[in-house]
Amino acid sequence: MRYQITEAADMLVKLCIEKKLTLATAESCTGGLVAGALTDVPGSSAVFDRGYITYSNAAKQQMLGVPPATLKRYGAVSRQTAEAMASGALTRSKVDFAVAVTGVAGPDGGTAEKPVGLVHFAVAARDGASMIAAKRFEGNREEVRHQSVVQALRMLRDLVVGEEAERPRWKPPQKPVRPVIEEVVIKPWPDRERR
Repeated sequence: MRYQITEAADMLVKLCIEKKLTLATAESCTGGLVAGALTDVPGSSAVFDRGYITYSNAAKQQMLGVPPATLKRYGAVSRQTAEAMASGALTRSKVDFAVAVTGVAGPDGGTAEKPVGLVHFAVAARDGASMIAAKRFEGNREEVRHQSVVQALRMLRDLVVGEEAERPRWKPPQKPVRPVIEEVVIKPWPDRERR
């Protein structure tokens, strides 16, 4: 597994150096392992800008601007939270690409709805492109975390090279829009003349 991580990180860093692109990470269950894999590669300082380790919900809100309502409704381990984390890392930096990872590494903390090994990923690009994925990894805590690192690096690479022909577009977070409430006044019919 370590070889896969090294290979994926090396390929990504070389690709980004060639294309003059920069990266940021937003990590929960991997605790900085994605950032660590990137910075293990010589020359990564030309590519890697910053990493956010947001293990707690409070950190996700404070450091990445994940809306409390998102965490309350969907939970920390969700597509919505992963997307908000990637979006936050992108908007709080000047990088070209950001990746987010959030999941249940185990051995505890799993539920029937969100079992151990479930990990959500989101990658967002400055040009508006994005990718999301949810994976259920087998193995112990270390294996789940290492598989998550490989997945995150590969998704970053895929978005950088544009291998996904059709992908959803990332939109910067916007302020919530208040619903427009129209005031309807009902007037009585005018009295009709009696015949």
